[in-house]
Amino acid sequence: MNAICLYFQIHQPFRLKRYRFFDIGNDHYYYDDFANDEIITRMAEKSYLPANKMLLDMINESGKKFKVAFSISGTAIEQFQQYVPEFIDSLKVLVNTGCVEFLSEPYSHSLASLSSPEEFHRQVKMHDNLIYELFGQKPKVFKNTEYIYNDEIAALIAEMGFSATITEGAKHILGWKSPNYVYASAGAPNMKLLFRNAKLSEDIAKNFSNTTWFEYPLTADKYMSWIAQSPREEQITNIALSYETIGGFHPAETGIFDFIKALPRFAEEKGIEFWMPSEAAAKLNAVDTISVTHPISDADEARDTSAWLGNDLQWEAFNKLYSVAERIQMCSDKRLLQDWTYLQSSDHLFYMSTKHFGDGSSLFSPYESPYMAFTNYMNVLSDFIVRVEGQFPLSIENEELNALLTTIKNQESEIVQLNKELKALKESIKDASVVDEAPAEEAKAKKTTTRKSAAKKTTTRKTTKKTEE
Repeated sequence: MNAICLYFQIHQPFRLKRYRFFDIGNDHYYYDDFANDEIITRMAEKSYLPANKMLLDMINESGKKFKVAFSISGTAIEQFQQYVPEFIDSLKVLVNTGCVEFLSEPYSHSLASLSSPEEFHRQVKMHDNLIYELFGQKPKVFKNTEYIYNDEIAALIAEMGFSATITEGAKHILGWKSPNYVYASAGAPNMKLLFRNAKLSEDIAKNFSNTTWFEYPLTADKYMSWIAQSPREEQITNIALSYETIGGFHPAETGIFDFIKALPRFAEEKGIEFWMPSEAAAKLNAVDTISVTHPISDADEARDTSAWLGNDLQWEAFNKLYSVAERIQMCSDKRLLQDWTYLQSSDHLFYMSTKHFGDGSSLFSPYESPYMAFTNYMNVLSDFIVRVEGQFPLSIENEELNALLTTIKNQESEIVQLNKELKALKESIKDASVVDEAPAEEAKAKKTTTRKSAAKKTTTRKTTKKTEE
């Protein structure tokens, strides 16, 4: 069996403006609106919009045999809604073909799964509600931020009811095993694992326009022949790419659009089908169980989490951020919750990585150095924590604060209940008054009628007597 699951990731964080120490306590707006607008608009023009048009053509020209999956962060969707709403409209057109599936993920592309299960659940639910609201789909398959995964995270994902999750086919995890099979998770035996084929994914993502690559140029025919040559018993090939690969990382003049568009034709020639991930999870049985004790990801050669948590700067920021997680969960302030969500984007920690400083990866950072990224983020975080403390003083322990808030909520419930009872009592008294007044009104009316009758009789007698005289 030869089948392909093709995944595209879209994520854009809310980038922070230059935030000085003296802004702490004075300026509570943290975002660089100009940069956010400029970047997402530019990428939409070069990549997202023409790629959507191309995928629609591919679906129609293949007779809907071509299928694809998207994983889009909530922060990216918000920016599309604000700056490039036509992209959302074009996605809806793709969804209406029935050949596009959305994956679930944390709303802000966060690392919550490594620190706060409650926050992780909140963000996943928040993301999936937005996907359903916009596109009418309830995601069935999960993909964590940067494919981060281990057995503990698997249990959290399974609790939320997902049938499968996709993660990185890391060599140190799979060993001699192929990523082109479906496996069961040791952390959640009923949940299936789909592993990203790192080599075939990076042949496109990293090497497509690399003229020094020994396989250059990469053609659709050559690429599909590699997949067709895999053993027939292998079940599924998972190709996962950033959507910016098409037209962004590899500009249109490299031929990337022509390459992607030709894939379905050569796939059909070689008997290869395109499936959506939920189809793969439903059709294929797990061939083995895989245990992952330490978190893996798709980053670097190490395939671990060191791109975000690899130095003291990153750990300091990460720990300080999640130190207020319990308090924020008690919060109902929408602005505070919004900032909390945006500040969790993994990008902020990635910019602090000293592993990438000086190589190509540092080009993704808006800062001159990891240390400037750390300083700017910590200034913002300091102001944010001051605001949190304003509502939930840090001098009060979390358990004590939670107990106080519970008492307040209980009192509010009691007040609501007492108000209901008071209202019901007033209505009861009012009804009783109406009942008591009814006989009195009746008697009064009867008395008035009797008087009128008596007066009428007197008048009649007088008239009769006068007539007789």
